[in-house]
Amino acid sequence: MSEKNRIVLAYSGGLDTSVAIPYLKERTGKDVVAVSLDVGQGGESLETIRQRALACGAVEAYVVDAREEFAKEYCMLALKANASTKASIRWFPPFLVH
Repeated sequence: MSEKNRIVLAYSGGLDTSVAIPYLKERTGKDVVAVSLDVGQGGESLETIRQRALACGAVEAYVVDAREEFAKEYCMLALKANASTKASIRWFPPFLVH
């Protein structure tokens, strides 16, 4: 198929995106290309995830090494901004605090 007949799917390797590959292919008639990002999350082997995408029907599957970019462009900026994953009660507007 031509490139105009393709869908690129951000593929995690989980059940939802694994089911999405044949679903999209069936519903649209287009080939599905799976793309996974390695941001240093660990867990399953990225090669295993790539192979799973192909087994689910993706015509191509790519793993992009984005660890350095993620660390420099996102993590370091968050650290410099003193970002936190936990909300502080001091942040809430006065009308929300009783």
